Formats: sequence, C-alpha cells, structure tokens
Amino acid sequence: MSVATVSSALSSSVLVLNRCYMAIHIMDVKRAFALLFRDLAEVIDVEEGRYANYDFESWCELSSMKSEFKDAGEDWVQSVRFELKVPRIIRLLDYDRVPKQSVKFNRRNLFARDRNRCQYCGKYFPTSELSLDHVIPKSRGGEASWENIVCACVTCNVRKGGRTPDEARMRLIRHPVKPKRSPMLASKLGNPKYESWKSFVDQAYWLVDLK
Repeated sequence: MSVATVSSALSSSVLVLNRCYMAIHIMDVKRAFALLFRDLAEVIDVEEGRYANYDFESWCELSSMKSEFKDAGEDWVQSVRFELKVPRIIRLLDYDRVPKQSVKFNRRNLFARDRNRCQYCGKYFPTSELSLDHVIPKSRGGEASWENIVCACVTCNVRKGGRTPDEARMRLIRHPVKPKRSPMLASKLGNPKYESWKSFVDQAYWLVDLK
C-alpha cells in the first residue's frame, strides 16, 4: 500500500452515532479507531440497506477476510499485522445525547456553503486563495452574518473594495443565505463513498456538528 493511499484513507471522515443510532458528529479516522480500540464504540457496517454491528476485534477479523477482495470506494490502512478497512460509521456505546440543531457560523462552513467558489467571478479556488467579503461593507453597517458574507477571490475582493456590489458594478452569483443544514455534511453526502450515511441522517431534521 502506497503512502499516498494511506494518507487518503486517513483523511476520510467517519459518521458518529449516539447510542440511540442518531447522527451526532463527524470525526477523523484516527480518532474513530482509538474509540473502537478502547471499546467505547462499535462499527456499523451498512450493505444493501442492512447494517451489522462489529466490535474492534470482529472488525479486524472481517477486514482480514475481505482484504483480498476490496471493493471500489473502500479505504484501507495498514495495521501491525494486516490491512484494516476504514469504517464509514461508528456508534458510541455509552453516549445518548441528541445533536445540536444549529449550523455554526464559521469560515469552514462559509467556504463549504459557497463550495470554494468566488461569488463574484464564479471561479473555483483552493481555500488558501479565497477570502471572505462583506456584501454590505462593515463601514456601511454591514453585519458579519450568513446573509452578508460571501467567498471572494483576492482579485474580486480588491476590485470591490469598500463598495457595495452595485457601486462596484459587480453581480453576485448567488444571494447568500443561512444554510438549513451543515454545508460540510451536505458535501460529504454528495460523495458516493459516504452513501451509507444516508441511512442514519434524516435530511429534514438532523444536523451534524462538525469540529
């Protein structure tokens, strides 16, 4: 297994359920394996709409059996003795709190909402090349809110300056609004490898709190 493959697997996300099978969080693979190893969680493996529960030992055994017949879309990491399949979902065994029904107003969610797209020129940029722009400038009383902040590339941000879009003769690609659900969760659900998450995420109600 190449270093690039391992790195890709470790950068995957794992959906976390509480004891009542409600989606409450998304975490990285290393933290998920740590919880499994300490018997604080179990793997929920979903295949064709049905799910099975595995503790860490039985998940290791299943991984060993399936390592020679890997499916596309699966992620694997190398353990001391054999390759270990990365779980997509784990369930906490002693945690029954319900998820927070709110979307955090932060830089990560703003970038995710706008999909790393400058809302003026329409081009896509890596996060490191994007800035956040107040549609109504702060100097004009513009608030730091979902409805007044958009992603903008450096060129467009400089061009707009301290003016409104109309004054700068610039047009927004999309009017900014507060998302009804976590933008990060929405982007994950669009990836086929996280298809199994949909079995546990009620798209009309549950919001996943990302950290």
